[in-house]
Amino acid sequence: MGIRLKELREYRNLSRYRLAKLSGVNESTLQMIENSDNPNPTFRVMCKIADALEVSLDDLRKESEQ
Repeated sequence: MGIRLKELREYRNLSRYRLAKLSGVNESTLQMIENSDNPNPTFRVMCKIADALEVSLDDLRKESEQ
């Protein structure tokens, strides 16, 4: 999920800092997810990130398109 999160964030030209502000999720948490240090974020965190990126949870959980 980390690679997919990074893809979506970069596609929308958002820094981690900006996504953190939009989602209400700590920037360090976003970094941990992107680096796979936290491969299983809570449902609540995933919902906040998906809402901020304006994607569905399914889109966020899809495999990387790389």
